[in-house]
Amino acid sequence: MATQRPADHPTIPAPKIGVLLLNLGTPDATDYWSMRRYLSEFLSDRRVIETNPVIWQAILQGIILSTRPQKSGRNYERIWDKAENDSPLRVISRRQAQKLQTRLGERVIVDFGMRYGNPSTASRLEALEKAGCHKILLVPLYPQYSAPTTATANDKAFEALGKMRWQPAVRTMPAYFEEPIYVETLARSIADGVAALDFEPDVVLTSYHGMPKTYLMAGDPYYCQCLKTTRLVREHLGWPDEKLMVTFQSRFGPTEWLRPYTDETLMALPGQGKKKIAVVAPAFSVDCIETLEEIAITGREQFEHAGGEKFAYISCLNDSEGGMAMLEALVRKELGGWI
Repeated sequence: MATQRPADHPTIPAPKIGVLLLNLGTPDATDYWSMRRYLSEFLSDRRVIETNPVIWQAILQGIILSTRPQKSGRNYERIWDKAENDSPLRVISRRQAQKLQTRLGERVIVDFGMRYGNPSTASRLEALEKAGCHKILLVPLYPQYSAPTTATANDKAFEALGKMRWQPAVRTMPAYFEEPIYVETLARSIADGVAALDFEPDVVLTSYHGMPKTYLMAGDPYYCQCLKTTRLVREHLGWPDEKLMVTFQSRFGPTEWLRPYTDETLMALPGQGKKKIAVVAPAFSVDCIETLEEIAITGREQFEHAGGEKFAYISCLNDSEGGMAMLEALVRKELGGWI
């Protein structure tokens, strides 16, 4: 005879498989306090800033957060999605989750979460668990691994999982920079982006988010994976070495970061006779402040001010057909044995 459940036993939903897309994060708005909350969380992460926290917090809370929220807020205003009244990162991430849900079908529940800001990783893991997801795949959307991106995204998820009474089985998707389908998709997006221009670039920059050089020396593989990404794409395209360059952007503070710097390169190229360029950002799966403002707007201004004549920014893969086909293939591979 089957055992009867107590009358007050909680309802248990049918088992599902969860897929949680993870990205960096974004402020909720561009005002001072929204920016301050976001920047405080972001810049307090020990994976991002490895300086002694006692010293760093005094600098962060006392100096940086007194002025940086206003500047960052103005930069966000330049790229804010007015139609959605939201940041492009959150708007596009939502579309990615919706399109992947359609591709994977009803047995899988797809959601997205942010390491900093909303929707929080913890809130989305809780939602997936309540929906009956006894198995969850964490998908950090960073093609190249680094401690300040992939590792901290997983850290935040594990922190939330550590508070759950009924903890689901969990897998994490690894960096995918050398997966053939990623290399092919990225190469095709670059080739299509260049073909759509009304000029032939003298050079195409692959601009990656930077990190302090000390992180590389401590063993972070990010730098090497960035170089390999560009090499694999260059070989796929059949381009000469000088056609596809590697640079690093978004440096912060006085320490030395990975070189060559994107901004310095943009300002130097016109003087070298390279006055027509295109830029792509392979470290980002979704267009955000670092691509739409730092590269597409400020980078263009720096290049043109230095004498550049033609500038183009080639968008991230975002929720494009090719990008979603690639993401579906990678996720299905990691779900092997589950679906």
